[in-house]
Amino acid sequence: MASAELLLMLLADARLPVAGHTQSAGLEPALRLGLAPDEVEQYVATRLSTIARVEAATAVVARHHLRAGLSTSVVEAAWAARTPSPAMRRTSRAQGRALLRLARTLWPDDAAVATVSGVPRASRAVALGAVAAAGDLPARELARLVGYDDVQTVASAALKLLPLDPSDVAAWVLRALPAIDVMSADLAHLALAEDIPASGAPQIEAWAEAHARTTRRLFSA
Repeated sequence: MASAELLLMLLADARLPVAGHTQSAGLEPALRLGLAPDEVEQYVATRLSTIARVEAATAVVARHHLRAGLSTSVVEAAWAARTPSPAMRRTSRAQGRALLRLARTLWPDDAAVATVSGVPRASRAVALGAVAAAGDLPARELARLVGYDDVQTVASAALKLLPLDPSDVAAWVLRALPAIDVMSADLAHLALAEDIPASGAPQIEAWAEAHARTTRRLFSA
């Protein structure tokens, strides 16, 4: 198995075939429904402290459960309870399916991947937990991956939705890195589903619901 650093690079690569190009991390409806262009960097920070934090914690706890041979059903239920938007749950589960399809190719004989693949409608966070277990990715690096992916998803979508200088957007990502490190350190020790933070973002959830109903969109979510 490759080193954790190389595996992290693979999983964070935007070219990974898991349909990441279809996602804006909620930025498209946010901009359409009132978020100002100069507020996008703060939007990145808000997601890191709310939605991405829940997903990262869920992935870390799922990894722990799978490595211990425990069921992930309680982890999935805890994530769903902390993700009240049906649209966001559907999006996560669609991403989970794509990620597990890739995981079955990369780790065809892994028990963690097989366990989560056998669960109907696994979320992306739980699927990431299986990938981390299969690839022996440490919990802290897994949380970093979730945070970094969330930031880069917003940044990539912003370049398609707004007239921005790409170097300015890269600077947003750079400035977000310390917050990703803090988040990953805070969450790496989690092992119980009840310890997953319930840090919601009602406005982002409302935007996601509106986006799910529109027929005019560039991104699926």
